[in-house]
Amino acid sequence: RGKIQDESMYYEHLKHDGTLPIIGVNTFLNPNAKEFDASNADEFEMELARATPEEKQACLDRVQAVPIDQEALANLQKVAREGGNVFEELMETTKVASLGQITDALFAVGGQYRRNM
Repeated sequence: RGKIQDESMYYEHLKHDGTLPIIGVNTFLNPNAKEFDASNADEFEMELARATPEEKQACLDRVQAVPIDQEALANLQKVAREGGNVFEELMETTKVASLGQITDALFAVGGQYRRNM
């Protein structure tokens, strides 16, 4: 086996025997929680929160109601191109642009990530 597999096995061993405390996994567990396994999977009740079509449309309307601040997006692109503090500019841009608009702006500067093969 390789070094990565050995390290992974060592980490899992520490996690399972409690030597490596991980909150919610082997430390500070909910004492009232049921044990979960395949035999009792149908006994768990979990309510999924789903948005109604009206709620979805209201979200879309809110995003479209905010005017796109092209200047903020241009500033973000400029900072990214020049190697500046993108995070700082991103914090300002999120006040006036949606995630999709920001993603498109950064995509235009950096392109798509491609792993070297």
